[in-house]
Amino acid sequence: MKFSILSLFPEFIDAYFKNSIAHIAVHRKQLIDIENLNIRDFTEDKHKKVDDIPYGGGAGMVMTPQPLASALRYCITPSSYVIYATPSGKVFTHQKAKELAQKEHIIFIAGRYEGIDQRIIDCFVDEELSIGDYVLSNGELSSLVMLDAIMRQVPGVIKSESLTEESFEDNLLEYPLYTRPEIFEGLPVPSVLLSGHHVEIKKWKFAKKIEKTLANRPDLMHNSNHNQDDIPRDDDS
Repeated sequence: MKFSILSLFPEFIDAYFKNSIAHIAVHRKQLIDIENLNIRDFTEDKHKKVDDIPYGGGAGMVMTPQPLASALRYCITPSSYVIYATPSGKVFTHQKAKELAQKEHIIFIAGRYEGIDQRIIDCFVDEELSIGDYVLSNGELSSLVMLDAIMRQVPGVIKSESLTEESFEDNLLEYPLYTRPEIFEGLPVPSVLLSGHHVEIKKWKFAKKIEKTLANRPDLMHNSNHNQDDIPRDDDS
């Protein structure tokens, strides 16, 4: 799978792919292909200017359309899917990440300033996506958040079993996790996890997933096939 990132600060993107899963997926496993493009390289302005004041007035500056259009035409193919990371987009979700992982080529536009010229959105963008109801100072962060979530759904990037029980599968949050030591600062690991009884452990994990979802994200339960009555009453706290 290929990702192209259009950014004014490509070094920000480069730093991310020097570490951890992203580095392994690109450089060792070669499952992901990254194209990191500097929008400023495509400007026809001799001063490399990429922003201007908005028509109609308003605070801040707007990214001008010519450099973005030229950058997009450079990397776009018939199989490309163009995403603009913006607070005014649809909310990005786990399910959307799984859907986008089926694409051959995703292009992210990492905006800056007040945003990009609407004509770029009208002519090139397939989907506007937001990572949450807040505003960041740049689109590199939000683009990388979405890229990371999509990338880990690509077969082979991480172990498939690691995906099956994590948060948002079945619209439930992940159960609590424990590791050694068995007792830490007086707090023990729940005894059921030490029992070796796989059925009881599975029941405990399921119960804790529902409890955590009800406590932290009750909105997810509306899209789930589960409810509070599904919690086993003999679980081990």
